[in-house]
Parts: sequence; C-alpha cells; structure tokens
Amino acid sequence: MPIKNRFAETHAEITAWRRHLHQHPELMFDVHETAAFVEAKLRSFGITDITTGIGKTGVVAVIEGKANQSGRAIGLRADMDALPITEATGLEYASLHPGKMHACGHDGHTAILLGAAQYLAETRNFDGRVVLIFQPAEEGGGGGNEMVKDGLMDRWAIDEVYGLHNMPDHPVGEFAICSGPLLAAADQFDMTIIGNGGHAAAPHEAIDANLAAAHVVVALQSIASRNVDPLKQVVVSVCTLRSDTDSHNVLPQTVSLRGTVRTLDAQVRDLAQARVEALATHTAAAYQCTATVDYERGYPVTVNAVENTSYAADAAERVSPGVDRATPPIMAGEDFSYMLNKRPGAYIMLGNGDGPTVHHPMYDFNDEAIPAGCSWFAEMVESRLPAT
Repeated sequence: MPIKNRFAETHAEITAWRRHLHQHPELMFDVHETAAFVEAKLRSFGITDITTGIGKTGVVAVIEGKANQSGRAIGLRADMDALPITEATGLEYASLHPGKMHACGHDGHTAILLGAAQYLAETRNFDGRVVLIFQPAEEGGGGGNEMVKDGLMDRWAIDEVYGLHNMPDHPVGEFAICSGPLLAAADQFDMTIIGNGGHAAAPHEAIDANLAAAHVVVALQSIASRNVDPLKQVVVSVCTLRSDTDSHNVLPQTVSLRGTVRTLDAQVRDLAQARVEALATHTAAAYQCTATVDYERGYPVTVNAVENTSYAADAAERVSPGVDRATPPIMAGEDFSYMLNKRPGAYIMLGNGDGPTVHHPMYDFNDEAIPAGCSWFAEMVESRLPAT
C-alpha cells in the first residue's frame, strides 16, 4: 500500500497545522497552548472522548472503530514540546517566541498524529480502539514517564504502543528501525572538584582544582577505551567545565563538571556509573583534591519488541519503498522508553532528508515527510486491528 490518497489530499492542511505549531513553541510541561490546539483539532474531527492533564499537560483521546469485537487498543504517541534554542532559520513561519524553537521536529510528530487521527475518525475501518497520546516534556522532563505514572496504559487498556521520530540525513519519507535497543539510556552527572585556591604565581602554595579536573576529564574517556567490551557501546561526554573564578591569576577553590553517559546495555550502564564515580574521586585524590559526584539516571534504553518491530516494519513497507529493518542504534535518548517498558511496541525513524540535524538552530522538520508518517500510523491501526 503506498501513501494513502487521503493524506495527499490533506497534506497542505496538515502542513499548515505543523507550521502553526512551529511558530508557537512551548517548553517541557508548559505546553498549554499546544495541548489546547491539539484538543480543538481532535474535537473538530468529531472525537469526543478526550482527556487532558495526563502527565500534567498531556492529551489522550480515543477513537472507536466500526466494531470493537476484538476488545483491543493500539496506542499511538507524539511528543509536543520544543527546545530552549533561539531559531536561526529565517523562515516565514519561524518561532515567534525568542529562545524557544521546535528544533527536534516535535511539531511535525504532533501534526502527523493529528493527520492520522483525522483520517481514522473519518474511516473507523478497524476493530477495536485507537488511543491517541500527545505527550509533553520529552526534552528532559520525562513526560512519558509522568503519563505512565498517571495510569496511561491501564486506564485506557492499551495493548500495544507505537511512535515515530524524524531522522535527518535519511531519505524523506523512508523508514528505519531495528528490534532490541534502538535508542540509548541517557544518564547525567554533576561533579565538584574541591582544591585550595591561591595565587596563580604560587601554585605550590595552593591545590589546583583545575589540574585535577582536567585529569578527571581525560580519565573518564578510559571507560569506553579500557573498561567496556569494545563490541558494546558507551558514550561519556563532559559538556561543561566551570571554575569559581574567571580571573587570569587566581587558582580556583572549586571546579564543576557536568556531562552525560549513554549506554544500550543494563550491565554497561551499571559499570559506567561505577567507573565515573571511582575515576572522579580517585583521580581528584591523586592531585590532593576531593570530588563529589551526583549521578542521576535518566531515560532508560528504548527497546523495540521483536514481534512488534516486525509489524512496524511491515506496515512501513506498505507505505514506503525504502525501509531499513536493521538500522544501527542511536545514542540519543527518548522517553518513549517508559511506555515500551509497560507495553510491547516499537519506535520507528522517519526520514527527514538532507539538512541540519536536530537540536540545531537551523533545523526544520521536512513537511514532505508528513504523508508517509500519517500513512504509517494509519496502517499500524488497520493492520493490527483489522476490520472484520
């Protein structure tokens, strides 16, 4: 099955929704205007079973099929939040809110799910229920976890759950997926290296926290090169290093480091945390400093169930001529993982074409990918809940 004709007809309309959302980005859980826009569109499609405030500001809506003999429900999820980035695209529909930007394509994901919802509400050519999940705070807030904690899966008796994310530098409208780990666990750390400040001209009279911090940064790279099986994956990145002075001639008392650890395996995740903590404390001690480490576990690994990955890839092949069923895992994190930890399902990547990558001030979602994304969501429903 190629792109559904209905989405060719509604492409311009869905694009207009996407660009409206792009102009009005909101952050984290503060997506009240976006959620209201979503709710209004759903009601305009004739959908009346709508619940707001799930996971603080999420929206959940239900579409009943022509029959419900199966008693089954398929969940479809899109994220709604933007990023704290100042847009540099210069587009006519660029962000109207300085310092906020849809730089990850969540505007596209939301518009795609709305487009699929419009079609499914019109046709209802399935046996069961579709649960539409519009989620806040994917970008660091764990909105997916908040919706799960609010009873998302049990309250709506969801049996399987599916989602998609755009993929820059992959052909527009083509899909990529793999079974097992697709996206990494995303942990973070905050360290403080404490020395004894002093005059830069007399370092022997001080204890240089900068020197210790520099060696900690280098030591942390040994986790990937010397501690983890080279056939497994880990990323340890120190992203911020800041001392308590900005002087040219003062050795600082303290230096703060912040960073992230990405893994695809539970044992590697445990090992990486242990090594981060040990390397920081022992390396600092070697330079007469002390170190404190606050290590916080974030989103878990996004794991696609084997059987559901096959369903998702099959549906994608009925929509698009290009489907990569064995794409390499990506070390970015995604809080759709919390939903997949509760129900079987799969997450698929949708090609966004050439251009800047996500989280870049020049990024823009490619509207040409909309019909393929809408068709895939609709095909997932009609293939998993076939009409009798």
